[in-house]
Amino acid sequence: MKVIVMVLLLIFGLCEYLETDNQQKMKFEKLRIHMVKDQIIKRGIDDPDVICAMEKVERHLFVPVKMRNFAYEDRPLPIGKGQSISQPYIVAYMSQLLHLNSKSKVLEIGTGSGYQAAILGEICAMVYSIEIVESLHKKAVCVLDSLAYDNVKCYFRDGYLGMEEKAPFDGIIVTCSPTKIPKALLSQLAEGGRLVIPVGEKNVKELIVIKKIKGKLSRQKVLPVRFVPMVDSKGRLY
Repeated sequence: MKVIVMVLLLIFGLCEYLETDNQQKMKFEKLRIHMVKDQIIKRGIDDPDVICAMEKVERHLFVPVKMRNFAYEDRPLPIGKGQSISQPYIVAYMSQLLHLNSKSKVLEIGTGSGYQAAILGEICAMVYSIEIVESLHKKAVCVLDSLAYDNVKCYFRDGYLGMEEKAPFDGIIVTCSPTKIPKALLSQLAEGGRLVIPVGEKNVKELIVIKKIKGKLSRQKVLPVRFVPMVDSKGRLY
C-alpha cells in the first residue's frame, strides 16, 4: 500500500510540474506575442523575416533565471560581467538594417547572451559570433546548442579583428561600441554587404550603417544608442 501511495504521489507531482511548466510556456508565449506587436511592429519594424524570428525566439531563455519575468519588457537586462542583453526593439531594428535573406552569411561581434545570434540564425544561412568574455561565451554556447542552432558558430576571441578566415560577410553586426570603426571589419564586408555598428566616446554613441557598393563604402548615422564599450582581452577600451 505504501508503494502505491508513493507512486501516486510521484505521478501527481509530475502532473503538477508539467502543468506548471506548460503554464509558464503559455505565459511567456503570450508576453512574446505582445512584445512583437507593441514594441516591434508598432514602432516600424516591417521585415517579415525579422518579425517571424522575434516571434519565435524565446528571449527568456537567454537571460538569468531571476530576470525571466522581465524578459519581454522594452528594456535591456543585465546578464553578468557588466554586460547586458539589448532591448527587443534594438535587436529587431539592427537586424532589419542588415537586409538579410536565407542565403546570407553574417558576423556578429559581441555574442553576449546569444539572443541576437539566435535571431540572426532564424533569418540567414550562417552566423559566426565572437565573444571576448569567456564565461558569457560558454553560457551562450550552451543555450544555443540546447536550442539546436546548428547554423550559429560561437568563438571566444577578440572581435576587433573580425574573422578574416570566414570573410567576406554579407552582414556584420556589432553589439558593443568602439570609439572608432575597426578597419578589419570594413575589409571583411562582401560586395553589397552592410556593417551595423554603434560608435562613440563614453555615453555619446551613434548607430551607424556602412554599405559596400561597387567597392566603395558609404556611411549613415541612423539612431543615438547606448551600448557597452568594446574592449580587448585586458578590458582596455578600443
